[in-house]
Amino acid sequence: MRNPFFLLTQMTLARDYYISCSGSDHNPGTPKRPFATLERARDAIRKYKQEKGLPPDGFTVYLGAGDYPLQRCFRLDERDSGKKNATITYTAQAGTEVRLIGGVRIDPKRFIPVTSQEIRKRFDAGVRDKILEVDLAGLGITHYGEHRQFGHGLPVVNAPLELYIDHQIMTLARYPNHGGIAIGEVIDPGSVPRIGDYSDRGGIFLYTDDRHARWSKNEDIWLQGAFKYGFADDKIKVQSIDTLTRRVTLTKPHMYGIGSGENFNQYVAMNLLEELDSPGEWYLDRATGLLYLYPPGDLSQALIEVSMLEEPLLSLINVSNVIISGLTVEVTRGLGIYMEDGENNLIAGCTVRNTGTTGILIGQGARQTFPHATADDYEGIPVSEAVGSFQGHYYHNTVWDRKCGKNNGVLSCDVYNNGAGGIVIGGGSKKELIPGGNFVSNCRIHDFQLRNKAQWAGINVDGCGNLIRHNEIYNADLQGIFVRGNDHLFEYNHIHHVAMNSNDASAWYLGRDPSDRGNIIRYNFIHHVGRTDRRWIMGVYFDDASCEALVEGNIFFQAATYGTVYSNGGQDLVVRNNLFIDNNYGPALLMKSMWWDFALDQWDYFFGERGIYRIRLTHCLDIKKPPYSTRYPNLINWLDLKEDGITYEGMYPARNLMENNVLYNYEESFRLVGIHAQFEFKNNYLTKKDPGFVDANNMNFQLKDDSIVYQRIPGFQKIPFERIGLYADAYRKNLESK
Repeated sequence: MRNPFFLLTQMTLARDYYISCSGSDHNPGTPKRPFATLERARDAIRKYKQEKGLPPDGFTVYLGAGDYPLQRCFRLDERDSGKKNATITYTAQAGTEVRLIGGVRIDPKRFIPVTSQEIRKRFDAGVRDKILEVDLAGLGITHYGEHRQFGHGLPVVNAPLELYIDHQIMTLARYPNHGGIAIGEVIDPGSVPRIGDYSDRGGIFLYTDDRHARWSKNEDIWLQGAFKYGFADDKIKVQSIDTLTRRVTLTKPHMYGIGSGENFNQYVAMNLLEELDSPGEWYLDRATGLLYLYPPGDLSQALIEVSMLEEPLLSLINVSNVIISGLTVEVTRGLGIYMEDGENNLIAGCTVRNTGTTGILIGQGARQTFPHATADDYEGIPVSEAVGSFQGHYYHNTVWDRKCGKNNGVLSCDVYNNGAGGIVIGGGSKKELIPGGNFVSNCRIHDFQLRNKAQWAGINVDGCGNLIRHNEIYNADLQGIFVRGNDHLFEYNHIHHVAMNSNDASAWYLGRDPSDRGNIIRYNFIHHVGRTDRRWIMGVYFDDASCEALVEGNIFFQAATYGTVYSNGGQDLVVRNNLFIDNNYGPALLMKSMWWDFALDQWDYFFGERGIYRIRLTHCLDIKKPPYSTRYPNLINWLDLKEDGITYEGMYPARNLMENNVLYNYEESFRLVGIHAQFEFKNNYLTKKDPGFVDANNMNFQLKDDSIVYQRIPGFQKIPFERIGLYADAYRKNLESK
C-alpha cells in the first residue's frame, strides 16, 4: 500500500512551482530543484492543465530572491487563466526581493577616467577629473535607441537607453541643472498643426542665455519645455544655433507654435556633453559607444544598469483570475506591465519603477497613421502592448472600447519614476454605461512624468464605473488624476505637490465632453497644488463644459492659485460639505461662462455641424436615446438651439450648487465670470478663525466634535479624515516609501 502522506505531498508539489536565479529549466520546479525562468513555470502549468485540469486550489509560482533579466516580454494568454476560486499566482517568496529587469548590469570597475584629451577639454575645468567613462560597445551593448520628439499631440515613444544607479534614474546632461531658460523673441512660430498647418516648419526664436554659444557645433541637441501653453510640454530637436543672430531654429513644429512672454515659456537643453557638470549626469556618444558619467557618489558597490527592453516586461492578454504579487518590475524602455481583456486579475504589492513610458497600462493604446501632430485630423488604429497615440485616439473616439476587461485591479503597489504616467486604467462601456469595476487602490504613485507630461497623470482613468481609492499621488509637473468617462468613484485619495511646473493644470481633471457624467470625488485630501508664481492652477478642474459631478467631503489645503474648484461652463455640478483651507490666490469656487469669455469665437468649433460636441454627443453616442436619455435627462436638449436661433442650451451653465462648505482663511468664497455664469450658493461658512481643527499645524484637518462648524452648518457631515490615504494590508505591510 502506498503512503497517503506521499500522495498528498505529490499533489501539493504539483500545484506549486519554484523559480530561482540559480535554477535550471531542466529541473522539475521543486523547492530544491527550481526552474530558471518564468516561461518554464508557465509552460509547466499549461501542460498540467491540459493533462489533468486546473487543481481546486489553482497554482502558485514562487520566485526566489534575486534579479531576473528579461530579454523579451513575459506573456500570459487565455491558456494561463485560473478560475475564480482557483487562481494562478506568480509571487516572490516571503521575505525576498525579486526584480524582473529589462536592462543590463554594468560592473562598476568598468568605469575609468576619461582618456581622450579632446573630450576632457569640452568639460568645465572644475569637473574634468571627476568624470568617468565606460565602453558600452566593448561590453556588447550597441542598441542605444534614439532620441525622438514627443509631446502634446504626439505619440508616446519608448525612451532610448537610460542609465540607473542604485535604482535611481540618472540625468541626461542638460542645461540648466535646475529651472529653465526663457524663450526669447519669436522670429517665426513655425507651422501650427493645431489649426491644420501641416507644413512641418520648425519655429525660430532668439536665445536669452549666452550659454547657447557653447553648443553651436553639436548635432543632436534637444529642447524640452512649454513652448506655447503651460499645459503642453514638448521635446524638439534643434536644427541650428546661430551665435551671430542668437537664433535657435527647431527641426519640427510644436503643436501650437512657439510663443514667449509667459513665465512658463521655458525649456531645458539636453544631450549636451559640454553640460556634464553635476553629480548624476551622463552622456552617451552613440558613434563611439562611450558613456560618460559624473558619478553621484562612490561607485565601488553601486548597482549600475542600462535599460534595453523595448517590450513590456509583463503582458497579460485575455487572461482571467491571475495574481502577480510582490515583484519589482523595472529598468525598461517602454511599459512595465500591460493587461488587456480578462477579468478578476490582480497586480498586488508590486513595485513598478524606472520605466521609459507608463508604469502599468490596462487596456489598449493606439498607433497614429496620420503623419503629423494633430487633434482633429487624427487617424489611427488600436494596438496592444504599447501606449502610442492613446490620447489622440481617445480624443477622436470617446467611446473607444480599449479592451480593459472587468474587475481587474492594481492593489497596494508602488509606481514611480515613470516616463509617461503611473497607471492607466479603463473598463466598462461608456457608450452603454456599463460599469467595468476595475480599480486602483492603496497605491503610492509619484514622479511619473519624467518624459511625457501633459495628460499623463499618476492615474488616468476612462470608460465607465471604475474605482480610484486610497492612493497617494505626488511629485508631478502636471495633473495628479486625469479623467474621461462616466460614473467613476474617486475617494480617500491623498494628492499633493502636483501641477508644480505648469499652467492651466490641476490635481484632478475632467474636460471637453459634456456626456462624461456621474463622477464622484469624495473624501480626498488635496494640498500644495501648483506654484504661487503660476496663475492658473486648480484643485478640481471641470474644463470645457464638463457636467454633472459631485464634489463632496474633500479637504483642500493650499490647493490652487486660481479657483480651487473651477468650471468652464459646466452644468449640474454639486460642491457640498467640503473644507477649503488657506488660499489667498483665488476663490474656493470659480465659474466661467466660457462662451462669453475666452471661447467667444469658438461656437462653431464646438457646436457647429462638425463641432466637437456635436460629434461626441450624436455620433459617438446619442444623448436623445437610452441609456443617456434615461440616466442623464438634463443632457437630452444640450445641443438644441435656444429661441434666439444663435446660441445653444449647452452654452448656459445651469443647476450648479455649492452648499454647506467651510471656507477657512480664503479672501474670496466664489467668483462668477461672464454674463451667464451660474452657481447657487447656500449655507457656506466663510471664516478667518480656526473652526476647530484637531491639529492644523501638522495638517490634521479633522474637525473636533465641538467645532463651531456643526453649529453654523447644521447637518454638516464629519469627513473621515483618518481614513484618507494608504493603509496597511497583506501586500503593504507598512506605510513607508520603498
